[in-house]
Amino acid sequence: MNTFSHKVRSSAAVSGTALLLAVAGFGLAPAASAEESQPPVLTVDTAAPAEVGLAGLPVDFTTKVSDTGTTDTSSARLTYRIDGGAGLPPNAVGLEYRLDGTEWRTVPLTYAGGTFSGEMPETFPLAAGRSRTVQLRVGVPMGTPHNGDSNGGTEQLKLTTLVSYGASGAATDTDDDTIAVDGLDTGLSGVPATVTAGGPAVGFKATVTNPTASGYENVTDTLITSRYASVQVLRSGTWQTLTPVTSDAEADVYGFDVIGKDASLAAHSSTVAEVRVSYREGTPAGKATVRSCVYVNQGSVPFRGTTFCGKEATLTVLAAGSTGGTPAPTPTPTATPAPSTSPSASADAPSPTSGTTSGTSGASSQLAETGSNGTSTIAAVAGAFVLAGAGALGFVALRRRRTRA
Repeated sequence: MNTFSHKVRSSAAVSGTALLLAVAGFGLAPAASAEESQPPVLTVDTAAPAEVGLAGLPVDFTTKVSDTGTTDTSSARLTYRIDGGAGLPPNAVGLEYRLDGTEWRTVPLTYAGGTFSGEMPETFPLAAGRSRTVQLRVGVPMGTPHNGDSNGGTEQLKLTTLVSYGASGAATDTDDDTIAVDGLDTGLSGVPATVTAGGPAVGFKATVTNPTASGYENVTDTLITSRYASVQVLRSGTWQTLTPVTSDAEADVYGFDVIGKDASLAAHSSTVAEVRVSYREGTPAGKATVRSCVYVNQGSVPFRGTTFCGKEATLTVLAAGSTGGTPAPTPTPTATPAPSTSPSASADAPSPTSGTTSGTSGASSQLAETGSNGTSTIAAVAGAFVLAGAGALGFVALRRRRTRA
């Protein structure tokens, strides 16, 4: 009797457990199905910079990722596409991010058909209903320090941000932005109409302006003249005679670095150099030109780097003994430029000053030649003009003009 009762109770217990498991299983199945049908809902909002400078330093911006759904994600992913058009070389664009801490890390980019694309190497978790902001910076370096590429340029970047989660990488949201690309301006002002061979020097100003949101490093402003010229620049109240820079490809072309070598320019700033030029007594009478060209990341090869040239100015060289020209003013003892505040600026380069100075558009004067084959920019794009009655060569830059719709 006791044995029978025990069996009945055991049997009932087993049946009850089975029923409980069955009921529990029936209740859990819909919950698992609902989770699978409700994935994380991620949205993205990128506050891209309005502009960057061609061959300048990168500009900061942010991307905000939000989980607007009811499901957490353990791995939010960010992918970027940057379309600069067909005019940019493969070394033109750089993208960096900072997820935690202070260290900037590179977003590896691949280049194809004018578009740079890459995924941020790190993912991050994001709870439902929460957001996270990622710091980034984008630039158009056009090469590397002291190895700038003078090939190409662009007026804008089209930046697309894509957000996804998990391993599949299917984007759940995208954000499109347009970033303007501008460049340095350079020009000469106050160039007199005439100068006498063997006579006094004539004075004028050479100005470099950075109208962009990018800072610039490794900037060299070069006054391009002929081999007959001697150039001085006013530094700390004293006129210093500059050593000419020449290229084997253009022996008759002389350049003079008027703001020093590898100077720096802050965003939205400018620098002005007081310059005077004289022509030796044997200079043939006729037309001569002077022109200011800025080279960013110029290396060991003269006149090569990302290049911006201003308009040329023409002087008439009068025969020795003639009267004419406007002699350069004698500096006063108080004419001392402010010291440079940039650690990477040349020790004798004038300090950038705030504001802008009128001149030709840097973006419209980008040289669009050479670069990777080691040939100097001047050799590839210089044209020659002839001083009246002589065979001396001067320099005429071929400018890449931007077209507008």
